[in-house]
Amino acid sequence: MRSLPTRRIAAVLAVAATSVVVLAGPAFAHVTVNPGSASQGGYTAVDFRVPNESDSASTVKLEVNLPLDHPLASVRTLPMPGWTTTVEKSKLDKPLKVHGSDVNEAVSKITWTADAGTKIAPGQFQEFRVSLGPLPSDADSMVFKALQTYDNGDVVRWIDESKAGQPEPAHPAPTLKLTKAAAGAGDDDDASATASPAAGGHGHGDSADQAQAADGDKKSSDSTARVLGVVGIVVGVIGTAVGVLGLRRKTGSAS
Repeated sequence: MRSLPTRRIAAVLAVAATSVVVLAGPAFAHVTVNPGSASQGGYTAVDFRVPNESDSASTVKLEVNLPLDHPLASVRTLPMPGWTTTVEKSKLDKPLKVHGSDVNEAVSKITWTADAGTKIAPGQFQEFRVSLGPLPSDADSMVFKALQTYDNGDVVRWIDESKAGQPEPAHPAPTLKLTKAAAGAGDDDDASATASPAAGGHGHGDSADQAQAADGDKKSSDSTARVLGVVGIVVGVIGTAVGVLGLRRKTGSAS
C-alpha cells in the first residue's frame, strides 16, 4: 500500500504536468500571423501559421481575407508544394497611389487548398508565407480574418477581433501590429521596389524576407524561453514540495 507522502508527491506531479499544458498550450493553439509586428509604410514577409487542433480530422484548406479598408498594392505568395494557391482581387472605390502610379484593385483573399494526398494531420502545423506592402501608415494594426477547413467538413472561423482590456476571444483573427518606422528609414527607389524576382530584381519584399525571418527566429526563441521558464518554475515547485514532504516524514519518524 502506498504511503501518504508518496500519494502527495504523485498529486503534486499531476498538478505540475497539468500546469505546463495549460500555460504552454495557448501559445500554439490559434491560427496566427508571424512575426506579429511590422513597420508602418514598409514591406514585410509574414507566415500564416496553422496548427491542426482536431484529434481525428486533418486541415485541407486555409482562406485568408485581406482588409480592404487598408488595401495592399503588392501581395505575393510563396509556392507551397502540395497546395494550390488562389488569389482573388477586388476593385477599389478609391485608387491607391503607389510610386507615382494608380492601383485600382487589390488582393482581397488568398486561398490555399491541399492537393490529393496533402493535409495538415493531427499534431501537425503548416506555415503559408506571403510578402505584403506597402503597409498602411495610418493604422496601428491589420486584421486578417481566416477560415480553416477540415476534411470532415468542419470549418473554424478565426474572425473575432481582440479588444484592449477584454479577454481574448475564442477564435481570434490573425492580427499584424504596425509600429512607427525607425527615423531615417526611407523608401527604396521605384526601380528596386517594383523589380520582378523572375528578372532577378530585389524589391522591398525580398529584403524584408531576410529581416522578418530573423525577427521570426527571435520570437520563436522567445516563445521557447517562456515555455522553458514555466517548466523551470514547475520543477522548482515540485522540488520544494518533495523536500517539505521528506522533512515531515523524517520529523515524524524521529518522534
